[in-house]
Amino acid sequence: MSVTSMVVLGLSIATVLLLLGAFMATMRQDRKGRRSAPPVEPAAREAPLSAPVSAPGHAGSDYTDPRTIKVGDRIEVHGSQFRALGALYISWQGQEWIEFLLRDRRTRRHEWLSVQVHQGQAPGESPHLEVLAWTDVPTQGMVPAKSMLIMDGVEFHPIERGTAAFRSEGDTGYPDRGLLDFADYRAADGRLLSFERVQGRSWTAGYARPLAPGSIAIVSRAR
Repeated sequence: MSVTSMVVLGLSIATVLLLLGAFMATMRQDRKGRRSAPPVEPAAREAPLSAPVSAPGHAGSDYTDPRTIKVGDRIEVHGSQFRALGALYISWQGQEWIEFLLRDRRTRRHEWLSVQVHQGQAPGESPHLEVLAWTDVPTQGMVPAKSMLIMDGVEFHPIERGTAAFRSEGDTGYPDRGLLDFADYRAADGRLLSFERVQGRSWTAGYARPLAPGSIAIVSRAR
């Protein structure tokens, strides 16, 4: 091999080693940069919106058990005071829940509050108490569809529908007893929409807002 060829070969090897060294340095810098980047904090978990169930009146020492609300009681929900004007006691396929008709003492506005114990679905899962505040939705003659429907630009998908039996107490605007058709929907973001009607009447609808334990307090009992 000539001297010229050996020089060329030596230069080629040096070039390759130089490029390889630069590449390895870049890789080390890249890994170092990834390790030193600030970690992404996981999104905070929402506070639970339901509570484990215990005997009525003993749901916990730090909040009021909403199952102990009686017609005529004055209650406080998130700082606003309401009077419980009436109650609907509803049963359907072994499930039972209560819907209280409340009147805001300041604005005289009416609002429904539902209270239901959900039985655990999985083995060993404890029952939990769910409390929902309902806000009226103008339906404008709408009839609940058996498929997806759009309300205020949001898609709601059906989750449950049926006909329940009810009895009423106090001032609810409902008969003493009767049958109640309902259709429940849920949006992708978890929002609930429900249609209800006493058989023979028009449909009404409302959005649900879950209330966390401690949101309700009984200010005074009915006399």
